[in-house]
Amino acid sequence: MWPVKPEDLWYNVNMKKIARKVLKYTAIFEPAEEGGYVVSVPALPGCATQGETFEEAVFMIKDAMKLYLSVLKEDGENIPEEKEDVVVTRVAIDTPFISI
Repeated sequence: MWPVKPEDLWYNVNMKKIARKVLKYTAIFEPAEEGGYVVSVPALPGCATQGETFEEAVFMIKDAMKLYLSVLKEDGENIPEEKEDVVVTRVAIDTPFISI
């Protein structure tokens, strides 16, 4: 089991200590042509949603991620963990074979 920090400990109704793990994933927000945002999580293939506003898109992707992870757990699959040192950046390439 992962190292449990004091702030990750919770108690159930019987006052038994239970651990809660907070998972963090990179989410990509792209403006949609019709307005709003389309959101995807590269570490969770197929986990995507959309929202009319940025705030709604954040809410929707959190909900989609929880559902995605609960299905993995239900199916006995491993829960992916994203490494802390992920870097997201744009990379430019020269494309002489493509004319615009």
